[in-house]
Parts: sequence; structure tokens; C-alpha cells
Amino acid sequence: MSERRVTAQDEKVEQAADYTISRTSLRPEVGLVLGSGLGDFARRITECEAIPLSSIPNYPQTTVHGHAGNLLFGKVGGVPLLAFQGRIHFYETGSMPMVLFPILVAARLGLKSLILTNAAGGINKAYRAGDLMLITDQLNLTFERPLGTAEHTGADRGLPRNRRPVYDPGLITIIARVAKSERIRLRRGVYCGVKGPAYETKAEISMLGKLGCDAVGMSTVHEASFAAAIGMKVAGISCITNLATGLTSARLSHAEVTDVADKVQAVFCRLMESIIREIGSKPSA
Repeated sequence: MSERRVTAQDEKVEQAADYTISRTSLRPEVGLVLGSGLGDFARRITECEAIPLSSIPNYPQTTVHGHAGNLLFGKVGGVPLLAFQGRIHFYETGSMPMVLFPILVAARLGLKSLILTNAAGGINKAYRAGDLMLITDQLNLTFERPLGTAEHTGADRGLPRNRRPVYDPGLITIIARVAKSERIRLRRGVYCGVKGPAYETKAEISMLGKLGCDAVGMSTVHEASFAAAIGMKVAGISCITNLATGLTSARLSHAEVTDVADKVQAVFCRLMESIIREIGSKPSA
């Protein structure tokens, strides 16, 4: 079998990972991507070492309010953790390699399990602002492919497509059990990723509902697909920060998204802390 060709993207990821490794002695296997307005979970991390994204070679910079822009190494409930305090959205750059760059760095750092969180609009009419939703599956309507394009790193070349569910059944079971134990209502549903940056029309929300989507947002689907393809166990949780267009008369705004996320922080943090502790207690999580 011939060796895989090293690409320019591979080299950039290696430089970023090497720099990060040199700045901390912690080697976590669990990672957490904090979505819009959910960055305050950082306060739950002990022995925390913050590495600004701006200091990491080649690392893309986030520009969205509510995404602080740090890699946080520390412990939650005694479990070594890497938290991404902020993410790169496709609409910020139009570059899929930039969106996937943090996932590749995470893999290079040895992460085995990745929890993706986001702020999302609720499509399911039973949902209310402030609900948390465990993502059981996803629909990628960005019309962008996170796998196998010529400009990507070679990390995913030769991998069979759709060889297993994107969202790991084992992690879904763990998270549902933890939420029940903590008496936290956790919805279960399908997340739809769209390109943005715009809120959907009433007709678009009606269409997404008919397609089986329970929530919609502008992130997560590319990260989840790619992380699963390169061997990580992936879980996802959405914070329903608003009801989507047509389900309410209120005007939607990013300020509303972050305000609702702020209000649900205490419940979100309690749930995430328990999830991380439980995942970290499992061998090869």
C-alpha cells in the first residue's frame, strides 16, 4: 500500500498541534466544542490552561459574538478535557478546510470523544426557548461536502462513507441516562445544518419540519461528519434559543440567541459536567 501524500494542510495542522502540545502537559481524550453563548462552561474547568487561538500557528480565528476564541485545557470532575471556547462557521470564511481545522488538531492531540454543542432554532412545535436537545441524527442542507474534496487534508482519504452513525449510539445512551439522573429534560431530535448567515423564512421552516428536522442552525454538521469519519465518537447537544421563523411573532436576532443561552447556562453546565464525568469514567471513551 502506498503512503499517503502529505499535504500543505497536513503540515499546517501539525504545526498547530505541536505548538499546542508544547504549551500544556495535559493529554485529554474528551473534547467539547462550546456553541454561541455557551462559553461560560469554562468556569467549571479546574486547573485550566487557556491558549488563545490567535497565538496558535495557522489556526483560523472566530469572528462571531459569543465565541471567545480559546483552547481550554483542564479538568471537569477529575476528567482531563479540551474545550473549544468558540468555533469557526462556514459562513465566516467560505472555507471548509478552516471549519475542519480544529477537528484535525483535536485528532492530532489524541481526542477520542467529541461533544459538539450549538445554539439552534426550534422547529418542533413542542419545543420552547431554553430547551436542550440531544442530537440523534442530522440533515446537512449546506450543500457542502466535509469529506473527500481535493482541497482537504488527506486524513479522510480512503475511508468508507456512512460506515456508522455520525452520532455515536453509546454516547447517546450515556447522555440520556445522565440527563434522567440529573432530572434535566432533554429533548431528542434531528438537527439541520444550513449555510447562513441568515435566519430561515417561514416557508423554509415549514419545509424543514416536513423533512423531519426538529432544530436548525448554522454549524455542527460538517464537524460531526468529519470527526466521525476519522474515528472519533461524536455526540451533539443543541440549546434551543428561539422558536424558528413562523412559529412566533418575535423578530429573531443573534442577541436573543445569546441571551437565552445565558439563561440556560446553569442547567447546561450541570448537565455537561455530569456527562463529561460519566464519559471519562468509561475505558476508551
